[in-house]
Order: sequence, then structure tokens, then C-alpha cells
Amino acid sequence: MAEITVRHSEPKDAQAIQEIYAGLEAYSGTLMLPYPSQSRWQSRMEQIPDNIYSFVAEYEGRVVGNLSFELYQNPRRRHAGTFGVGVRDDFQGKGVGSALLAAMLDLTDNWLNVRRIEITVFTDNHPAMALYEKFGFVVEGESKDYAFKNGEYASVYHLARLSRHR
Repeated sequence: MAEITVRHSEPKDAQAIQEIYAGLEAYSGTLMLPYPSQSRWQSRMEQIPDNIYSFVAEYEGRVVGNLSFELYQNPRRRHAGTFGVGVRDDFQGKGVGSALLAAMLDLTDNWLNVRRIEITVFTDNHPAMALYEKFGFVVEGESKDYAFKNGEYASVYHLARLSRHR
């Protein structure tokens, strides 16, 4: 398989990102609804706030993954942030998520001085759990019936990773 490259996302990536989250596996792992709007993604990509860092992963010039990291703005939480990630259904399990997380952690650990990164994951999303654990995330708690997904209530785990910096 060719190399996966990660770069900052641009407004021109909106359609490719919308297509990522149109995939059943991709949107089922998030709080997004099916049938994402192209115009909504275009607007989001043109107006990224200063505290959000958005990346895409490319394979042979084609956008196959997206990750957005949000640095919290509350003065007492500026050492922390959260992120969301999506990978095209046909590229899951091929290293795209790992490439995106590695890029994010390089930015947060070495450039933004982020101490704590948080994410919420559906308890049945075993591939995502394995990915996050590989990068040092640990389960800190569980919320029962957190969200309505695919016709029923679903529980989530709350994960966090503390950087090595003190």
C-alpha cells in the first residue's frame, strides 16, 4: 500500500470530507446524522475557528480521512482538548486513523503544550477503542444510554490521554 500523508485541511476538501461522513461506518461512530449536507461541510471548512485544527489524510492524492482537534477555550481548561475522527468506510483498518492521530499528537504534544486530550467513544466501536488505546488513551468512565443510534440507545466510554510533559 502507498504511503498515507497527512496535511492541514482546506475549504477545497469539503466535498471529500462530506463523502467520508456519508459512509455508514464513519457516521455511525460519531454523533452525526446520516446524509450529511455538502453545503454544511463547505461552510464548516471555510469558517474553522482559531482553536480548531483540522487535518485530512490522503492516499494517492485522494482524501480518505479527517480529524479535527478542538483546544478548549475556557481559561481553566486551556491545557485540554478533544477531537473527532472519520475514515472512509473502504479505508478503515488500513492505517489512516493511526496517521491522523500521530499527526495530532505531534501538534498537541510538541507545539500546543496540551496536557490532556479527551474523546467519547461508543462502547461497541472496538476498532476505535483499539486505535486510541494504542496511542495511550485510557477509559476513565462510561455513560449508559448516552446517544440514540441505529434505533436504540447506545453507551459510550470516556477516554483521555495525558501527555508526558508536566
